[in-house]
Amino acid sequence: MIVKMNNKEENFYNYMGRMFGSRIVQKQINDRIYDDNDKEWYLYVDEDKLFCFVSVVKNIIKNVYTMKDNYLVEILKQIRKEKKIQESIVPNIYKDLYIKAGFTINQEATLKNFVIIYDK
Repeated sequence: MIVKMNNKEENFYNYMGRMFGSRIVQKQINDRIYDDNDKEWYLYVDEDKLFCFVSVVKNIIKNVYTMKDNYLVEILKQIRKEKKIQESIVPNIYKDLYIKAGFTINQEATLKNFVIIYDK
């Protein structure tokens, strides 16, 4: 189930607390995760366990992480229904999943660990 939250909500840190500063997450996505006040978080929770998250600020995706590919695709499709995503720099390890969810990859950008995606 997809849950939308921000860092002011009661259960936010119950789900996301372990993710902030996690070396496992950081190593996988080559990025750090911060709980900035302006982020809207889309969490995929199954049986009260967090499997995937995406954060968005003003129609720009900021953070992406998943343990299950299909959960990320589902969240990204939900975000596309709700927002017109502008160019966002995201971890390249999920490149195929961004495409599967309907995003376009900026092929001209050359970033080492990231790709730029956007919604047409």
